[in-house]
Amino acid sequence: MKTLLSLNLKKYMISFTILLLIFSGSYWYVYAGNTIKTLTLYGNVEVRTVNVGFRVGGEIISLNVDEGDKVEAGDILGMLDPETFQIAMNQANGAKKRANSLYQLKKNGYQNHEIVQAKADVEQHRAAYQYAASLYNRQKNLWAKNLISANEFDNADSIKNQKMAALKASESQLQKLTSGYQPEEIEATKGELEQAESALNQAELDFIDTVLKAPSSGIIQTRVVEPGTIISSGSTVFTITLSDPVWVRAFIEEPDLGMAVPGKEVLLYTDSKPNTPYRGRIGFVASTSEFTPKTVQSQNTRTHLVYRLRIVVIDADSQLLQGMPVTVVFNQ
Repeated sequence: MKTLLSLNLKKYMISFTILLLIFSGSYWYVYAGNTIKTLTLYGNVEVRTVNVGFRVGGEIISLNVDEGDKVEAGDILGMLDPETFQIAMNQANGAKKRANSLYQLKKNGYQNHEIVQAKADVEQHRAAYQYAASLYNRQKNLWAKNLISANEFDNADSIKNQKMAALKASESQLQKLTSGYQPEEIEATKGELEQAESALNQAELDFIDTVLKAPSSGIIQTRVVEPGTIISSGSTVFTITLSDPVWVRAFIEEPDLGMAVPGKEVLLYTDSKPNTPYRGRIGFVASTSEFTPKTVQSQNTRTHLVYRLRIVVIDADSQLLQGMPVTVVFNQ
């Protein structure tokens, strides 16, 4: 009887042990094996800013936005007095037209009627010279016979020389007209035309730059000057906080780097919206480590080496401000 009871007790013990092992394995699989590992980091919002100003100097006649205003890319923010730039553009345009006319003249050469006129001048001066030479010869013979004074002979000689010089000048002009301009002259006028075109392009660009436009969408952070101010080129007029991109800078320790995969989405919590997280995507993981920055270190982590993360905020809004603390939550 005791032996039978002992056997039954052993069977019950074995069955209980088996059931206990099955229950333990099931519990670990359901609760421990499937537990979602989370990682929490702390960082700050990073927002880019742009200093905006005119590329030319002058007097500001209008500013269309103020601090806190939202702007879109291409919105007109302000204007300079355009009068002096309009005058400069007109002058440059006139100089270009003159340079172009001179270049076309030398490129195309002289007109036919100019050559015809030059030939007629040569014939006229040749006839005048022949008459003066003939008169000189007669006067020379008369002077040799003492029939005229030396003064009359000298006058005839002077007239002959003048007519010869006029003939040579007209022949030189005809030669110039028939051969056209030298290649060097044409290239020089072409260079002057190109310089005039460049000057006009610069004047037109300066005129366009009297209008200040927003380079990107954002919010006017600061307005530095007021209408009536005379500013130099490049002086800051507005500072714009860009609405895109907005990211969070955080730091992660080496054992957790496996969770920081570029492209992975995370949740971002702020103190102002603790129950409504933003969505973020890891965009950059630093390839070198650094000591925990003072802005995020604690007594236990100040000597730890960490890696910097840049997390792009997918659904950013105007409530995310520069430097705002953010809690970053990773899910395995």
